[in-house]
Amino acid sequence: MTRKGKGLRPASRQNIIYWAFLLPNFLGVLFFALLPMLQVLLRSFQSAIGGRWMGFQNYLAVLKNAAFQIAVSNTARFTLVCVPLLVALSLALAVALQAIPPVGSALRSAYLMPMAVPAASVVLVWKVLFHEKGLINGALLALGGSGVDWMGSGAAFWMLVISYLWKNLGYTMVLWTAGLAGIPESVYEAAQVDGAGAWQTLLYITLPNLRGSAYTITVLSLLNSFKVFREAWLVAGDYPQESMYLLQHLYNNWFRELDFDKIAAASVMTSAVVFVLIGFLRKAWDGED
Repeated sequence: MTRKGKGLRPASRQNIIYWAFLLPNFLGVLFFALLPMLQVLLRSFQSAIGGRWMGFQNYLAVLKNAAFQIAVSNTARFTLVCVPLLVALSLALAVALQAIPPVGSALRSAYLMPMAVPAASVVLVWKVLFHEKGLINGALLALGGSGVDWMGSGAAFWMLVISYLWKNLGYTMVLWTAGLAGIPESVYEAAQVDGAGAWQTLLYITLPNLRGSAYTITVLSLLNSFKVFREAWLVAGDYPQESMYLLQHLYNNWFRELDFDKIAAASVMTSAVVFVLIGFLRKAWDGED
């Protein structure tokens, strides 16, 4: 006869199975994300060579660095311009295409095409179009105008903005489309019966029901705004025109010069700002006080 209560209960065995499946992922996050983050935090208080304790001297040196100030200013400007533009444009296009289902279905497979184009190909197009003797300047001269040094003047910043929007617009539209698909059609039908117009439907039905999607999309757009380094670096190298000199360029140059203490301190400050922004966005979209 078996003793009463011998062995594990079914619920306990099930919990063990759950943890057995979660453990590999948890260990991966621990060793490849959390521990490196803690090491960066520790390095931000140490010297680059020898690991001598520096306190907050690395942070003060970074804050006083002129290149850091320029990079932070340009990165903040780029984010403040690109993220609202991307979120608004992609939402407008998603709503417009939802209103004409045949066209939206035909274009659905083309939404993600820009993300599939290699960065080197994008750079080649940039050079053909925006070079000092490129196609755009050739067209301007043919029309009687004067050429523009697109990549050597303040216009370079807006070329970077256009590149970011072009690359991420389709992907963000797909996310909005998924959010729109989750709104019951019966709600729209009830609004039409009550006499609601297109703008009233958008303001009082569509947008409130997209709050959860809006938070996710805004955060992803914010994070993607830090991923435009490849195009800018391939076009203009380590030191591009000042208006498009971003934090990514600064980190790349410091890494080449083995200034790991500066990279660590700057990374900690940047990460703190990003986490605060994400928390602010969550409160804003959740409607919390």
